[in-house]
Parts: sequence; C-alpha cells; structure tokens
Amino acid sequence: MARVLSQKAWLLLAVCCLWSGSAVVQGAGGSHWLIDEDLLDSAGLSMVWQTALPIKEGERLDTLTLLEDRLYVRSSQNYTWSLTDRDGDIVFSRPIAPAGFPILGWNAYENRLITVIDNQLVELDRDLGKRLRVSDLEISILAPPVRNSAFFFVCGADRRLHAFKPDSLVSPFKVAADNESQITSVLAADDMVVFGTDAGNVVAIAPDAPTRLWQFDAPEAIAGDVVRDGRSVYFASKDTHVYRVDAEGQGRATMAWKFQAEAILDRQPRVTASVVYQYAPGCGVTAIDKPSGKALWTLPEGVELLAEASGRAYIITKFNTLVVMHNGIGKKLQWVNFAPVTNYTSNTVDGRIYVADRRGRVACLKPAL
Repeated sequence: MARVLSQKAWLLLAVCCLWSGSAVVQGAGGSHWLIDEDLLDSAGLSMVWQTALPIKEGERLDTLTLLEDRLYVRSSQNYTWSLTDRDGDIVFSRPIAPAGFPILGWNAYENRLITVIDNQLVELDRDLGKRLRVSDLEISILAPPVRNSAFFFVCGADRRLHAFKPDSLVSPFKVAADNESQITSVLAADDMVVFGTDAGNVVAIAPDAPTRLWQFDAPEAIAGDVVRDGRSVYFASKDTHVYRVDAEGQGRATMAWKFQAEAILDRQPRVTASVVYQYAPGCGVTAIDKPSGKALWTLPEGVELLAEASGRAYIITKFNTLVVMHNGIGKKLQWVNFAPVTNYTSNTVDGRIYVADRRGRVACLKPAL
C-alpha cells in the first residue's frame, strides 16, 4: 500500500509541475542536469543524453574511457558500467574485480575487452562484461596488452615485448630494443606493431614475426603511448618535442616534423583529422597543425582536449571551465562553467563530449553547429 500511495503522490507532483510553468523550467535546467542547459546554450552546445548511474554511499566514479562505440565507467570500488556512446543505454553493469585490485587499461578486439587485473590478462565479453578467460602469463605486465589477428603483445618488466598466441597463449617469440631499454607502450595492427621505450626508441616490427621494419630514435623517453594515424605515428618525448614520423616502403621511416613545447612532456598527443593537441605541464594545451607541425594556438590554462568539430576545439581547463577555441584564427570563442565535472575522456573521432561527476551522472554533449 505504501508503494501505491508513493506512486500516486509522485503522479500528483508531476501534474502540479506541468501546471506550473516555473516548475517546468526549474526541472529542465536545474540541479538534475550535470551541466545547466542555459550554460550549454551559451557555449553553442546541446545535451544529447544523460544517464544517472547508481553510486553507493562512499563510492565515486574513478575512470571514464571511450573505446570504439562504447563508454566504460569504473567506480572506486571497481564496479563497471558499459554505455553506448550514442544514447547512453547501459550495455552491462557488474563488478569486474574486488575493490582495491589494480586494473591496467582497456583495449578491445572483436567481441572481447582486454585488460590486466592484479597482473593477470583478463578477457571480458564485450556485451555482457563476463570474464571469458583469466591468464597468468608469468611476467610482470607494465602496459595494457594489445591484439592483432596473430598475437597478443604484452610489455614485460623484463624489458621485452612478448608475443602470445591468442588460443593457447604460448609465446613463440619476444623482442627487445637494441639498447635493452624498457618498453613502455605498444600498438598493434595487421600490417605492423609499434612500441616505444624509456630511452626514446620507437620501433616497428612485422605483425607476426620478430622482424624489424624501421626504427626512430628520439633523444629521451617516449611519454605515454605512440599514436598511429594511417602511415604516420605521433608521439611526445621527454626532450620537450612532439614528433610526427612517416613510415615509408622498404623498411624506412622519416621524421616529417617535430614541435618543441615549453616543458618536459608527460603524456601522448591527441590526434584528430587535421590537428595534433599536446598538453605540457604548466604550459597548457597547444594545437599543432597536422601537415606542417606549426603551432596554431596555445591555451595556458588548458588541460585536455575533449572533442573537435568544424574547426573548433573543446578544451577543459584547470579552472574547471570548458573553452571553445577556433583553430583557424587561433582565438577563444566561448567558455562555460564546468564546475560539476570531475571525470572526462578525450574523443578524437567526432565532436561529441563525454563528461561525468562523482555522483554518477554521465552526460554526452555535442556542438549545436
């Protein structure tokens, strides 16, 4: 009976709200929304969807990751939700590890999610979130594993890149840099595999054999991941430079350009169709013209690229504001207060912006262009 009365009470309240114009306005732009719709309008943005995840008392959202057409949200207790990027529908929700267990990255291959939990290779069903296989590879894993059609590739603390057969997890070969430096990141495709090291080496090998295709040596460690776009790779080095290296035929690679930042870099660049965005500690975000390697603008308070659309870059700042930068004229167009936002992810594919707060509200925004 109490449940029925409660439902009737809510129905009566809804009718009252529809009758009162002020109540309707408050509901559309008030505290229900992660970002007030009036604020979004001022920055030329609109709300695509918002999903409220059930966060327990004492729990908070920890990571937000965009991977292909899914958004993965993990809490401080290792509870994980998978949402569709287009409408925010929940694909699965489940604990993927006990609270406190370390989780290393996300990658996807076909119908599987690949991660490392407590130094074990874990493969999850992409649609259900269930564990399909947990494997102890008997090495200390330093970076998120990746896959192509031939192998898993895993960076080990033994300074080797290990290849494992997908079915048996037998390792037919492993490779190392000539200088025995630590391999810190790897990307894999069916035409080549590329890894970076803490000595500044970027090495490409065959996709299915320990055969070197080409190598480029920066003066200092590679910061973060190497990013591939077509036949080009982009990476940041702790020598303060961002590099573009183009792979050529006959096992050669040439440096197309390098751009000097004003600080020691600590993360990889964000690469879109026409611009490379690089964060430098204490110096903000710089937009670099992709063909020429020349700076388009620098936003000193910038922290991360959230998205790019129609020549406009959407940058979140250390002041918890969203700034809209025009790449063509190199000027700030608008800004909006993003104070509630605690989590975000970078989208380099299209103009959609994905943000969240610790209360479990996850939102997708898009430019109203």
